[in-house]
Amino acid sequence: MKLSLQLYSIREETAKDFVGCLEKVAEVGYTGVEFAGYGNLSGRQMKTALDLFGLSAVSSHVPMIRLKNNLDEEIDFNLEVGNKYIVCPWYQYATREDFVKTAKLLNKIGEKCKKKGLQLGYHNHAFEFVKFGDEFGFDILYKESDPDLVMAEIDVCWINRAGEDPAAYIRKFGARCPLVHLKDRRDTADVCFAEIGEGCVDIPAVIKAGLDVKAKHFIIEQDRSARAPFESMRINYENTKKIGLL
Repeated sequence: MKLSLQLYSIREETAKDFVGCLEKVAEVGYTGVEFAGYGNLSGRQMKTALDLFGLSAVSSHVPMIRLKNNLDEEIDFNLEVGNKYIVCPWYQYATREDFVKTAKLLNKIGEKCKKKGLQLGYHNHAFEFVKFGDEFGFDILYKESDPDLVMAEIDVCWINRAGEDPAAYIRKFGARCPLVHLKDRRDTADVCFAEIGEGCVDIPAVIKAGLDVKAKHFIIEQDRSARAPFESMRINYENTKKIGLL
């Protein structure tokens, strides 16, 4: 299994030189990237850059507003660069009905994606783990959405932050979880992100779970770091490889 990088991890650098950052990502050893914006590159320009550095587009985080208003553009771009997964990175919720309505909305978007050969997904944070009766909003979202149209991109750090077991959720979702976000954190009251292997998330367990359910991609993300972005990117790659499961 190869490792990909969520480019949000180095967003300060991609804002300066997107193509140069792709080269550095490849030099570290990553073989794929997940987009969080495209650096004003066209689909053709992006594909040329990815091919030049031996990288693959494995996924793209696309805000809900663009999924609702600019879906055709996103589909065309991602097809051109060879990507198969479009992921809604987050959404806002206040009530149980909000989760149900979002599930139905994701179904509609997912159906349009599927007709074009793409798969829609949703990326969790911790705030989806609010209880309505005996159910988390997170579980309601997936219960009310179609497994064929909406897959789960499990962010293991945020599930851990919510007090739940990310490996158990990966196994629960099984084939519905083709993308796994590898991310670590320190066990503090406030969210304090850490490089892989330097925090409290059981990364070997989540990798093992991902391998067991035949996840397609493991994607490293570092929301914030006390280290420089490229140093953090390198440490995350090296520490993950040292675990020896990939």
